[in-house]
Amino acid sequence: MTRAFLALVLRDLRLAARVGGSGAMGLVFFLMLVAVVPFALGPDLNLLARIGPALLWFSAVLATLIGLDRLFQTDVEDGAIDLILSSDTPLEVLVAAKGVAHWLTTGLPLALCAPLFGLLLALTPGAMLSVAATLVVGTPALTFIGAVGAALTASLGRGGLLLAILVMPLMVPTLIFGVSAASAATGGTIAFLTPFLILAALSLVAIVIGTFAAAAALRQAA
Repeated sequence: MTRAFLALVLRDLRLAARVGGSGAMGLVFFLMLVAVVPFALGPDLNLLARIGPALLWFSAVLATLIGLDRLFQTDVEDGAIDLILSSDTPLEVLVAAKGVAHWLTTGLPLALCAPLFGLLLALTPGAMLSVAATLVVGTPALTFIGAVGAALTASLGRGGLLLAILVMPLMVPTLIFGVSAASAATGGTIAFLTPFLILAALSLVAIVIGTFAAAAALRQAA
């Protein structure tokens, strides 16, 4: 199972590197949102610093949705899903592998670039690092919650809008605790560790439940 897991992760990483797409588009969209908002709010650096963590998190949620509908759709279109379903490896393991590959190409780059984009929002170095840490811990939840919607819409062709409608409400708790943890590190009323640990717990729960739910949805669609 470990070999099959790693093989599928490497396959999806190679495809992402060869074709490009969602990862680069997500970063560009992330940068566009972060760059445009300061023009709308004006030159108030204190205001930008206050809303910076929330803006980075909200931008990361929207950027994660880009290309998420293709997580299983390409496998349905080229017939690879039949090989995945008929494999001796449990489907849940293969779904988890595709989720990990998507996070490595989308969620992780967003988290690593967050400190750089935080410069546009007048964030302090401590705030930049806290936002990056919360994104590293929280974006797996976004990926695996989105994987459930991607599995449900995999056979619908262009299901991007429906996918966003399905998964956005489920991403709200992750967004709330991600922003709370990032804001706490910049002088909030609560300790940073409390919302950060809740955020980590949400990611662990989303990975487990999302993997099994996405696998069940793929079996029903097949």
